[in-house]
Amino acid sequence: MSKLHASAAQALHDLLADGQTIAVGGFGLSGIPADLIDAVRETGVKDLTIVSNNMGIDGKGLGVLIEAGQVRKVIASYVGENRLFAEQYLAGQLEVEFTPQGTLAERLRAGGAGIPAFYTRTGVGTLVAEGKPLEEFDGVKYVRERAITADIALVHAHTADTDGNLVYRYTARNFNPVVATAGTVTIAEAEVIVEPGQLDPNHIVTPGVYVQRLVQATDRVKDIEQRTVRQRLETAAV
Repeated sequence: MSKLHASAAQALHDLLADGQTIAVGGFGLSGIPADLIDAVRETGVKDLTIVSNNMGIDGKGLGVLIEAGQVRKVIASYVGENRLFAEQYLAGQLEVEFTPQGTLAERLRAGGAGIPAFYTRTGVGTLVAEGKPLEEFDGVKYVRERAITADIALVHAHTADTDGNLVYRYTARNFNPVVATAGTVTIAEAEVIVEPGQLDPNHIVTPGVYVQRLVQATDRVKDIEQRTVRQRLETAAV
């Protein structure tokens, strides 16, 4: 049965509610499910907990949900590119749970695998470990981290089939595979959608069993968060 929906708004229909936890794939502006994020903004749902590597930048990516005042809490590893985020955090309007990047990835992976918690050395002896159980293994201290599961997971893929099998492209893959497994309901947008059987099984990263709904991504400019260039040297005459 095809999981394809006509639009991002239709794919989100009857799923969203105030106070939900939404996990979102992407890294900065790379590999973000931009259409689905915009559709969440249009619904006006609020008091959301957003789980993502970061919150994009002002006016783009998850930054649009910050601008709309729809986010109550953020679980992320990096937030330095969003000025409005910083303003709301310093004003006490936004709760933030900082998580080391590898730990965040593992918390999402564990949630998708049904593992409730795990131990890691990352963060021991820092603010990250405050209030969390510690355990010693082979003479080394570890901090216990809880898995993350989300009410809704939003991901972006390069190619999908209508059964929901997903293939990612280069670094746009980033957090999308672990986010896809951590959602109670996962919605994917894909740039290219094909019929079942047209994807090489060896190339599928996220099996369709994890994806409940699918939408065609719109053709839009892929923004670059930071662009660093240098002047090209003139080629010497041969």
